[in-house]
Amino acid sequence: MIEMLKFAELIVCVLLIFFILVQNKNVSLNLSSMSGWMGEVTKRWPEKVLHNATIILWILFILISVVLYVN
Repeated sequence: MIEMLKFAELIVCVLLIFFILVQNKNVSLNLSSMSGWMGEVTKRWPEKVLHNATIILWILFILISVVLYVN
């Protein structure tokens, strides 16, 4: 059982790293954006799915880590 949890944690960790690196950070050097008003920022479908998947993977990673720590 512990080996399966360790393997699951490894898979979740690799997926989490991949999802974080794939996300677009929307970094720009536009001077007009430095005035404080950035406008409304909305996530479109792919960005929203990646964002939600990243949150779910973080929760899974923490839960698996806690379970492994307790055992």
